[in-house]
This record gives sequence, C-alpha cells and structure tokens, in this order.
Amino acid sequence: MIIKATVTSAIAVVGTWGWTTPAAAAEIVLFASNALNAILEEVVPQFERASGHTVTMRLGVAARLHQDIESGAPFDAAILVGSLDSLVKQGKIAAGTANALGRSGYGLAVRQGAPRPNIATTEAFKQAMLRANSIAFTEGGGSGSYFLRLLDRLGIAAAMKPKLRPGTNTQEAVALGEVEMSINGIVPILRARGVELVGPLPAELQSYSVFVAGVSATTKQSAAAAALLQFLTMPTAAAVFKARGVEVAP
Repeated sequence: MIIKATVTSAIAVVGTWGWTTPAAAAEIVLFASNALNAILEEVVPQFERASGHTVTMRLGVAARLHQDIESGAPFDAAILVGSLDSLVKQGKIAAGTANALGRSGYGLAVRQGAPRPNIATTEAFKQAMLRANSIAFTEGGGSGSYFLRLLDRLGIAAAMKPKLRPGTNTQEAVALGEVEMSINGIVPILRARGVELVGPLPAELQSYSVFVAGVSATTKQSAAAAALLQFLTMPTAAAVFKARGVEVAP
C-alpha cells in the first residue's frame, strides 16, 4: 500500500524538536511494516510540517518488504521487524544507521463491553483459553504462529483445536460477535474498532516484535532520511508509539 503525503511549507526546527532541518526539501520513500500504519499516519505529517520534506510511505508485511529490498527496490528509509544485519551485510542498509524504535508484544482482545477474562498469570491465561468458546488468530501471521506454539507449550493444543478460528481479520470477527476473543499483536488490537484489549500475555509467555529502522545505503537523500528516523525517536513521536502499543525496546 502506498500513502503519499505532502506539505505546503517548510518550518525550521529549533528548540521544539531539538534539531534543525536542512534548507532543501527532499522526497523520502519510507518502507514500513503494516503494523505501524496508524502510528505513522499520525507522526509522519508532523515531520513533514516541521521539516518541509515529503514522505511517501509504502506499507506492507515486513518480511515481504525485506525481500523487496533484497531484490533492489528503491527506498530511502525502512522500518522492518527484527534485525537488519543481513541487509547491512548486503549493502542495502547503511552501516551504523540501524536503530530499534520500539517493541510490541501480543495480547488478548474481546468485543467491546464483553466480560474480560483474567490472564494475569500463566495458569490464569491457560484456564481462560480452556473456558473460551472460540478464539481467533491470524492465519499465517507471526502472532498466529506464536499462539499455536504457545498452546503446544502449555499442553492444551489438542483441547483447543475445536475452538480455534484462523482468519485474516480477527479483530473484525470479534467486534461482530462471530468469535469470542482473539490473540494478536497489541498494536493491531488497539487500532481496531469494536474490540477491547484485555491485556498483554503474562510476562513468562510474552514474545515481542521489535521494529528496527535504517537508512538506505544507496539513497541520495541520506540526511533527510536520517532526520525522519531521528524524529521518530523524539519525545512527542515516542508518546504516540507508546499510546499505540509500542514500548521502548531495551
């Protein structure tokens, strides 16, 4: 998915954001994980207004974007999931520019206003799963694969099999009352309408997706791309990340 955003004027940034942007406006192509859609739609226009640059966002499944970069697709900056080391070694991401923007775990969602099961501990989570009538998960996605492994780890995979509802839009199914609850990344849960986040998985069961950003090794807009990624780490942008379910990575 391509999102084109434009600005009408440039504003020199001093003090408010803590940095000064280049005088010349640049056009930046940003590859980014779909999971960050709502966050970037909020903070990228702020960057554009503050810098005078324009940003075209290409959003998609992080693994697919990774493959496209390996294949030579042109871009200026990228925010993917997991390490960018292989792209640095291939000369696709500039060495020294990769930086973790944050991480997001998995959580349980129910329909808005529905009873919220206790999932505070491993045992409580296990019992909530066993008592549930139906549970949706993203088929073929990272969260879905992890959830299936987790059920096996808890020793309840066989008991849960009749209750599982694989799909591609699990939050919508929960919001419509077609499924009782869903397991997914906290970011997509928080941005969905009609559902509520019960909470994250217990700490001992939790796993995280780490969003890592880097600048293209071949871009002609390296300064502007680096300024964009720097902007995303600043307090105002970081507050948006946190509110949308992305916490600071250790």
